[in-house]
Amino acid sequence: MPIQEGFRNQRLSVVPRRTVAEALARPVTRRLVVTDTGHYPNAADHLMRRPSGAEETIVMVCAGGTGWASIGGTQHRIGSNTALVIPHGTPHAYGASEGNPWTIWWCHLRGSDLPELVAEMGVSAAKPIVPIRHIDRTVALLDEVVTTLERNHSPASLVGAAGAAWKLLTQIVVDRALPEPGDPLQRAMNYLAERFDSTVRVADLAALVGVSPSHLSAQFRRATGGGVLAHQTSLRMARARQLLDTTTAPVSEIAREVGYADQFYFSRHFRRLHEASPSDYRARDKG
Repeated sequence: MPIQEGFRNQRLSVVPRRTVAEALARPVTRRLVVTDTGHYPNAADHLMRRPSGAEETIVMVCAGGTGWASIGGTQHRIGSNTALVIPHGTPHAYGASEGNPWTIWWCHLRGSDLPELVAEMGVSAAKPIVPIRHIDRTVALLDEVVTTLERNHSPASLVGAAGAAWKLLTQIVVDRALPEPGDPLQRAMNYLAERFDSTVRVADLAALVGVSPSHLSAQFRRATGGGVLAHQTSLRMARARQLLDTTTAPVSEIAREVGYADQFYFSRHFRRLHEASPSDYRARDKG
């Protein structure tokens, strides 16, 4: 018989709506607040239908087993190590599969920053599923949310739960932006990391990983905000900063180590990025 909750060893916390309203009027939690959260292990017969959607955005992580979701008339299979994100007001239904019922961690969210976070995750009613790359880390964050709100619903607890939920959402954003292990972008990044001090042509790097130069450049821009050569420059500058901070090596020597034969050309690049010369950067108080 289909059920919404009441599973063996389940955990569940629902914040009173008056408390939610008060949280949405306070600093920090007005930007993000967890209104409901829980953990349903091996949730056989789980079924939820909301023909008018929910007032909150729902984030559900499947840590094991399988389930399904019907959103906008489209049926989706939900496997382990995936997140289902349903924007508020979206009609939906979801449930556990019969033969291999899912284990899920979930939370309902409200707040002024939530639309931007959902947009950065790249999800919508048409594309509600996001792969989870680090399931242990994700479950740990959701466990922190649940544990915090099981304790009480004080303003401090709501801030703590919001912090863990924020980390959860931004981790999904980061995982989406970074390449999967073994794909062309990841192999190109690894190549540059190992040879950041060498001259690299975009066309040669693209041929090495089996894609076109334009495709590789577009992938780098999506993942890093800049092109291939800009990423190589950032790797060089990261190493240069490390050497300036931890050694007394002359600037000319550091320039050569990070791939610049001309010390003055290196210094111009460094100043453009850091608004300070290498020597001035080294002299700054840090920490």
